[in-house]
Amino acid sequence: MTVPIRPGGLRVAVLSFAHTHAASYIRHLAGRADVELLTADPDSAQSPEGELRGAAFAAAHGAAYAESYQEVLDWRPDAVVICSENSRHAGLVQLFAAAGAHVLCEKPLATTVADAELALEAAAAAGVRLMTAFPVRFSPAYQELRGMVRAGALGDIVSVVGTNNGWMPSDRAWFTDPELAGGGALVDHVVHCADLLDDLLGVPAQRVHAVSNRILHAQRGVTVETGGLVTITFQGGVIATIDCSWSQPASAPTWGGLTFTVTGTKGSVRIDPFASHVGGFDALGGAWLPYGADLDSLMIDEFISAILAGRQPQPDGGSGLRTLEIVKAAQASVASGQPVHC
Repeated sequence: MTVPIRPGGLRVAVLSFAHTHAASYIRHLAGRADVELLTADPDSAQSPEGELRGAAFAAAHGAAYAESYQEVLDWRPDAVVICSENSRHAGLVQLFAAAGAHVLCEKPLATTVADAELALEAAAAAGVRLMTAFPVRFSPAYQELRGMVRAGALGDIVSVVGTNNGWMPSDRAWFTDPELAGGGALVDHVVHCADLLDDLLGVPAQRVHAVSNRILHAQRGVTVETGGLVTITFQGGVIATIDCSWSQPASAPTWGGLTFTVTGTKGSVRIDPFASHVGGFDALGGAWLPYGADLDSLMIDEFISAILAGRQPQPDGGSGLRTLEIVKAAQASVASGQPVHC
């Protein structure tokens, strides 16, 4: 069933400004003629002094603002985009799914597998669509690689090497809070590569072995892992590794990047979705001006168009659950020092 656009547009709410992608999502949603936008960030009162959140953040981005989630519920949104702290994701999915809103939820879907399962169950019970925010899935480079693999150009896949390295997200203190974030670099960066693996291979992980440490940024007193390496064996024998470290120095001109190398019996292909840029130096140091596809915009387009067409947007909640299972297995492996069987 397609969803008719209301006279004022599809009502979409951005819930919380905790995640750094909230600004990008607001910009893309506000620029759509078929969307009426509302935002809310009631948990901002608990954020550290100096973080721009709440009504001030909404005003800075020209977005209408509600003081509470109840006000958003009373507004009766057609869809919501959840950008809260990780530990609050599942609760917001359940709350707004029950109110009949379709949901795009920031990654990870939850901080426990049980909570992620509750989020999926809530969406299914309410008959709403649940999407997980994995924008790298929309990279033209990944889409081309996916097409090559589907066409058999690389033969049988043997191994995959993924990296997702970036700045430590110090502009939002909760990213290094083990309760709110559910962990550190393992939680923040494993999921993007794990989602590509989930989509590309289409088979479950069977074994996960991970190591991590807090050597990077140790002087800041961070208590979560800041560097990690995860090895995953999938059904069928494909072995993948993911370097998920917060290893980009604060002085670097860009946040970091992601690479993905797929090797098969007929060849190997490496993609670097965030590499397209004009670089150099200016009076302040290094300059990095990216160009090419805006992956957040492509993801928002998929979410809105799927809702209007009455189809399931991808990546769905199932991908969010499966990638979280890999993260939790990695954390268990770190804790025990042994591989974990999924």
